Amino acid sequence: MDLAELEQLDRSAAIGAAARDLPPLSDAPAFGAAFDALGAYDVVLLGEATHGTQEFYVARAAITRRLVEQHGFTILALEADWPDAAALGRWIDARRATYAGLRPFERFPTWMWRNQPIQALTTRLRAVNAARTRPDQRVGIYGLDLYSLGASTEAVLAYLDRHDPEAAAEARRHYGCIRPWLRDPGDYGWSVETGARKGCEEAVLAVLRDLLEKRIEAMREDSAAWLDAFANAKLVVDAEAYYRAAVRSSDRSWNLRDTHMMEVLQLVLSHRPGAKAIVWAHNSHLGDARATELGWSGGELNLGQLCRERFGGRVVSVGFATDRGTVRAANAWDEPGIVMRVNRALPGSVEALCAAASAGPGGREIFALDLAAQGAAAQALELKLLERAIGVIYRPSTERRSHYFEALVPRQFDHLVWFAETSAVVTDAPAGKPAGVEAETWPFGL
Repeated sequence: MDLAELEQLDRSAAIGAAARDLPPLSDAPAFGAAFDALGAYDVVLLGEATHGTQEFYVARAAITRRLVEQHGFTILALEADWPDAAALGRWIDARRATYAGLRPFERFPTWMWRNQPIQALTTRLRAVNAARTRPDQRVGIYGLDLYSLGASTEAVLAYLDRHDPEAAAEARRHYGCIRPWLRDPGDYGWSVETGARKGCEEAVLAVLRDLLEKRIEAMREDSAAWLDAFANAKLVVDAEAYYRAAVRSSDRSWNLRDTHMMEVLQLVLSHRPGAKAIVWAHNSHLGDARATELGWSGGELNLGQLCRERFGGRVVSVGFATDRGTVRAANAWDEPGIVMRVNRALPGSVEALCAAASAGPGGREIFALDLAAQGAAAQALELKLLERAIGVIYRPSTERRSHYFEALVPRQFDHLVWFAETSAVVTDAPAGKPAGVEAETWPFGL
C-alpha cells in the first residue's frame, strides 16, 4: 500500500469517526428533527449532487417540513422558474381544489419537480397552510430561475390586462420586440450578438420600470399580484441578457443566472419582512463558488457565495452527496429522463473518501458531517478534492470531464449529508417534453 492510499485510509477513518448518525429516511419526522440546529438560521440552503435522486428529494422534504412546522420558516425557494413555482404556491395556499388540476413543470426536465416527493411535500404544506389563519404565517413557494421567458412575458401582460389596460397596451408594444423569439430564445441571443438584429434590452426594461413606478398603488391593491408581475418582468429582463451572454461566455451567463436567483430571493424576502427561507438547488449553485475550481479559474460566482456575502452568519449551507446507485437523467438535452446506473466515485474525490468511511469498521450508509465546526471531518477534507455534479444530463462514459470539478469542501458547505447508495427519483409524470413545448432551458444542464 503506497503513501497516497495510506493517507486516504487515514482521512476516511477521520470522516467515519466524525460522522453523525442519522435516522432512516423512512422515519421522516425523526430525520427532519436531526437537523433542528438549522432552525437557528434565517436562510437554509439545501443542495443536491444530482437533479434526479430520490433520497435527496425525500431528505430535503423531511428537513423542510421540520423547519416549516417547528421553526417558523415560511418561504420555500426552488431552482425552478417563477411561473411554475407560483402555480404550486397558489395551490398550497388552498386557492385550488385539486392537485390534479395543476399543469406546471411541463417542459424538460419534468422529473425535477413533477415527482412523488414534491407532490407529498406540497400536499403537506397545503395542510399546514389550511390550519394557519394569519397570512404572514403561511408558506409560499417561489421560483428563482430565469428560463421561462415566454411564460413570464405572458404573465406580465395578463396582470396588466386585469389591472391597467393602458399599460398593457404599452407593454405589448415593448414586448413586441422579443415575442417573435419566445419559442427559441437561444436564436435571439445569437442574432443579437452577431449583429444580425437589434437587441430588446431597452424595450423589456421599460416594462419593468413602469411596474416599479406604480409599485405603491399596485401593492396597496394586491401586493401578491404585483410581486408576481414584477418578478416575471424582472425575469424577462434578466433572461434577455442571459441569452445574449450565453453566446459569448458560459461564465458570464452562469453569473447572470445566479445573480438573478439571488436578487429574486432578496425580492421575496423584502416582500415578507422577518420571514425565514429554505432554498432548494443543485450543489453547484449552493456550495460557495469561491471554494471550487469554477470560482478559482473560471471567475464564476453562485447563489451560495452571494448568500454568504449578503447574509453572513444568518445563512447555512447543506450539501448532499452519494457514491453509487441509480439516477433519473437524460442522455442529451430534451430527451426522455431514464433510470441510469451511477458509476462509483472516482479516486481522489470527496465521494470516494466518504464511501470508504461507509465501508470501514462501524461504517454507516447515511451520515452527516459538520464542516463548519472545523473538527476532524473538516480537517480530513481540507484539501483540493474532486467533487461530482450530475445535472439533468448524465454521461457516464465521460465521467471525469463531464461531471467532476475540484473543491475545498469544508469551505464550500457548512454541512454534508452522505448517502452511500441512492436511487432514481420516482415520478409518475412523463419524462420527456410534451410535443409543441419549446425547451427554453437548452442547452444548459444544471
